[in-house]
Amino acid sequence: MAKSIRGRNEGSISKRPNGKWRAQLSLNGKRISFGSTSKEECQVWLRKMLNNLDRGMDYEGGKTNLKDYLALWLESNQTTLRPKTAYQYAQIIRLHIIPYLGEIILKDLRQSRVEQFYGELLKAGVGTRTIRLTHSVLHRALEKALGYGLILSNPAHGAALPRRNQTEMSVLDESQVSLFLVAAHSSQHEALYHLAVITGMRQAELLGLKWSDLQWISGTLHVRRQVQHVPGQGWSFIEPKTRAGRRAVELGEGSLQALRLHLERQELQKMIMGQRWKENNLIFPSSVGTPLNPSNLRMDFNRVLDHAGIPRVRFHDLRHTAASLMLNHGIPVIVVSKILGHSKPSVTLDIYGHLYHEMQTEAAQIMDRLVTPIEVDLLETASNPIHNIH
Repeated sequence: MAKSIRGRNEGSISKRPNGKWRAQLSLNGKRISFGSTSKEECQVWLRKMLNNLDRGMDYEGGKTNLKDYLALWLESNQTTLRPKTAYQYAQIIRLHIIPYLGEIILKDLRQSRVEQFYGELLKAGVGTRTIRLTHSVLHRALEKALGYGLILSNPAHGAALPRRNQTEMSVLDESQVSLFLVAAHSSQHEALYHLAVITGMRQAELLGLKWSDLQWISGTLHVRRQVQHVPGQGWSFIEPKTRAGRRAVELGEGSLQALRLHLERQELQKMIMGQRWKENNLIFPSSVGTPLNPSNLRMDFNRVLDHAGIPRVRFHDLRHTAASLMLNHGIPVIVVSKILGHSKPSVTLDIYGHLYHEMQTEAAQIMDRLVTPIEVDLLETASNPIHNIH
């Protein structure tokens, strides 16, 4: 095993038998390690950690407040997080955690204060989903502090969270879906809306689709990437977060026809734009071929909703609508789960289980028919010799 040994308090970088690299650093008798497929990433991590020590991080939690620790934690994890994730973490820390907990000394933070913090966010009008994301970031950061030996336990572990508010999910009914798709005839994004309602694909997945992902003969559409925009860094294409996110979705003839018409319009748009067209082979690009700006899509989406006379919902609610339609028309949960790209059916049930109430009346009627006894005259049956033959 190849190994690079450094001096005391300088750490080390070694190559493991599986080909991956590992950086290690000893702090207060406790060894901290970082793994990567790249030696360069290990070197960057080690330099950052050593720099943190030079800046006075005592790694005992006695003097370090949460604000300073989170800044160092986020910096140390830059190489392990996706750019958009790192940006979101920084926003959550800046907007939600630091204003309430930033000045608290790390070792003095208690679970009761964390729970009080979540209640304060709720009173301030922060949504339950955002609070849960905030909890996830805080828990992850404190778990690392626990590994560093800065704290004896993670005060965010087991902290009570506000219940999910199902009203945050809006679902269009079948008549509204019909009105929406009719109104979408006037939009250049008609095929995108059609696909969103039919497949429940996420907006980032739809905007990342390329024509090479579509197999016209079999009618199969492969979800292989998402388009991602990070403020200050621009656009990029990333793989789905989970293995289940990489999936093949079967399309019906109606969806394929909508895509054929969309392709014809796109070819015409290319001719109009000429050299100004930036070829990315995207199915749903901007008017010049670059990734479509979600803000522009949102404006058109709201216009279509207004034209259809439907109350405004989020684009993501089309995903919820697709799930609702599939589940309430008897499509098995395991199939819906695969179409939506969930890691397992239990995730689908956890999110959409409450939508099953629409099926309960039909289920009750079916069960009622199954168990309703057939009225017979038992005395007449007993006196009839035909029925007594064995």
